[in-house]
Amino acid sequence: MTSVASLENATFIRPSTFYITGLSNMPNSLYYYIFLCFVYTVTVLGNSFIMGTIYLARTLHTAKYIAVFNLALCDLFGSSALIPKYADMFLRGNQYMSYEDCLANMFFVFLFMTMQSFTLLTLSFDRVIAICFPLRYHAIVTKTTMTLIIGVMWLFSVSLVSVRVGLITRLSFCKSTTVGSYFCDHGPIFRLACNDNSLNFKMAYVYIALALCLPLMLIALSYVCIGVALCKISQGADRIKAMKTCTSHIILVAMFYLPIISVYITAHTTYIDSNSRIINSVITQTIPPMLNPIIYTLKTEESIKILYKRFKVNFAMEESVKNIAKN
Repeated sequence: MTSVASLENATFIRPSTFYITGLSNMPNSLYYYIFLCFVYTVTVLGNSFIMGTIYLARTLHTAKYIAVFNLALCDLFGSSALIPKYADMFLRGNQYMSYEDCLANMFFVFLFMTMQSFTLLTLSFDRVIAICFPLRYHAIVTKTTMTLIIGVMWLFSVSLVSVRVGLITRLSFCKSTTVGSYFCDHGPIFRLACNDNSLNFKMAYVYIALALCLPLMLIALSYVCIGVALCKISQGADRIKAMKTCTSHIILVAMFYLPIISVYITAHTTYIDSNSRIINSVITQTIPPMLNPIIYTLKTEESIKILYKRFKVNFAMEESVKNIAKN
């Protein structure tokens, strides 16, 4: 008589849909989704504003702001891959997602998260060269160099995430298709498989190591180098001035990595109910993209003023031309 296990291994089952559980029996959850819609609106407006400012202001056409533009782009599309679908599913009560849409959702959420991490690493490279090798900064950190670095990181990110998502297609789902998360998350999905998922389990750790831990370690190393270089500066005023150029980047790094690290540590060290875990995870992924533009708006304030004056002058000239034409 054939055992149940052998039947499961012999039959490959690819489900037509997955059921995304999201928040379960949480009172007043509608306010939470309204809050997320507000976060998404601010994220879209803020990052679009930053990208528009960088594109229009000639003073920001530098290597550093190529990376800032890329970060704003990843923040915008990362939130777009997560919040609209999430809100639509639960506000409309349609929590089923097709197999193909689920894998696409997983790919884009993790792709833009990976690029956010790598872009922060790129910005740390900019800072370490600016402070440790100030005389050679413009020779090393050129627009061509920065474009090449970001291009390579995009290729690596697409490859890494493609392998991670692609390995899901080798799994058979003969039991539950209920995903205990707020999107098509990698871990909750591969754990539902009936066949061997050890390769997916290993890939999850490889991804964390390459996309999160390695960039964070390199960023920390870059600030060790920056700290050593600052100690060699004799004048306190110059040292403070150099440190101020790093403040925005340090805040971005803290906002991105600290919540993710806290979520991972909490998940592996203590019990946390599913609703609390989902709320913490969503906030971790959505709040930094909303706040990043605010931080860089402070750094681009002078360029914004120049653009405002330019638009004001252009508007005044157009009004003068209209008045002349009328007369």
